[in-house]
Amino acid sequence: MHNPGSTATPERFPAQDRLADGAQFIAGRLTKGTSGRTHTVVDPATGEEVYTYDLAGADDVDAAVAAAREAFPGWAAATPGERSDALHRFAAVLAERAEEFARAESLQCGKPLKLTREFDVPGTIDNTAFFAGAARHLQGQAAGEYSGDHTSYVRREPIGVVGSIAPWNYPLQMAAWKILPAVAAGNTIVLKPAEPTPLTSLLFAQAATDAGIPGGVINIVTGTGREAGEHLVGHPDVAMTSFTGSTAVGKRVAEIATATVKRLHLELGGKAPFVVFDDADLEAAANGAVAGALINTGQDCTAATRAYVQRPLYEAFVERTAALMETVRLGDPFASGTDLGPLVSHAQRDRVAGFVDRARGYARVVTGGEAPQGDLGKGAYYRPTLVTSAAQDSEIVQSEIFGPVLVVLPFDSDDEGIRLANDTPYGLAASAWTGGVYRAGRATREIKAGCVWINDHIPIISEMPHGGYKASGFGKDMSAYSFEEYTQVKHVMFDNTAVARKDWHRTVFGDR
Repeated sequence: MHNPGSTATPERFPAQDRLADGAQFIAGRLTKGTSGRTHTVVDPATGEEVYTYDLAGADDVDAAVAAAREAFPGWAAATPGERSDALHRFAAVLAERAEEFARAESLQCGKPLKLTREFDVPGTIDNTAFFAGAARHLQGQAAGEYSGDHTSYVRREPIGVVGSIAPWNYPLQMAAWKILPAVAAGNTIVLKPAEPTPLTSLLFAQAATDAGIPGGVINIVTGTGREAGEHLVGHPDVAMTSFTGSTAVGKRVAEIATATVKRLHLELGGKAPFVVFDDADLEAAANGAVAGALINTGQDCTAATRAYVQRPLYEAFVERTAALMETVRLGDPFASGTDLGPLVSHAQRDRVAGFVDRARGYARVVTGGEAPQGDLGKGAYYRPTLVTSAAQDSEIVQSEIFGPVLVVLPFDSDDEGIRLANDTPYGLAASAWTGGVYRAGRATREIKAGCVWINDHIPIISEMPHGGYKASGFGKDMSAYSFEEYTQVKHVMFDNTAVARKDWHRTVFGDR
């Protein structure tokens, strides 16, 4: 239900009337949650209330799973062309409502509007168009006669009902990354967004229904992780669980899913290294570090968080990066001149500040390290922060901070740079900055991460996979690899001759 006391103007939240009937999207329509509790979405830039909704309880999860289960046979039986056509129509509806999505995403997350307009929403539309095409290209292996008189081939089939949990840092894109490959492959889905950021997931499901995707194919339940999330993961009618979030919570998801032997897809934490060799372009590397560290106010599991700089460039890199950070403009996410918005909540800002405050006892804060005062003090803002002189095993180097904080450390040999880059439990993304082909090749081979950029940090494309190594999880988002994650493989074998069948009978049972 829309909160009558909301301060969100139609200009900031033009789609608010679309969500007036509730915040659970089940079987193609909005309903209210049944838990008896509510949650309020807060604008992190101002601290003002935006939208209050009824939280989902276990009964709502059951209803959503039942709707997905009922819709599955018809959606799975649709031809690839029919699913593709529906997703193409979906992409067109998203494009028509792009501004509504951009503003809703900025409002609930605090992202600068220029970021949601130029990155989040266009990326989501592109993902939708990609999976619309992918729906027509789900292939098994070619048939072959591998055992004499038998012909074999492989079918890829949908799995069933998928239960997915999305995080708060990219709520629109994460919803798309989970929903699109699942439904393109013929599955149905129940998605639980994070409590602070449900708006664009609900609008996404509405747009899909308006585009003609049948009710029950895409369902959204907006509840707490402990109640709705755990019930969804453990539900016996859910065949696969996809989760994006912290490694600690991912372990809990895996524990619950194991009880019903579900397929698991986990995209977990990251602590991306940013390795600068002494032959790198200093100006390019410094600019790349600022952009890579501050994207989405640092609330990105692939954000540059640990810069390792070869000693000949170290001092100049620290000086230039700090100077660039000090030019970053904090402000209203809806203002055209804003470079950096707030963190998603005051609690998240305080968490980030805690990491930096503790680091003052063992490291040097070169710039930032504080919340701004004045009007911005009402929001969850935190200044871009550069830290040096920390030990490799310190908390600020090893732990995922999820804020606008970059730690810079020196290294001497190439061997040491690669070793330090790999020296955390995580392995989601990394970058290496060099003018040398050999160094670039070595970095891509030896850095243990699901993505290694060379002379860049952060760009992604729909055609290429996203996913981690080590404690960053397993499974891929985007690309054809993601599409295959949401299928199961079946071997089909034909006996080509009656003679072969008789021979097999004699082989097993002897002459009778």
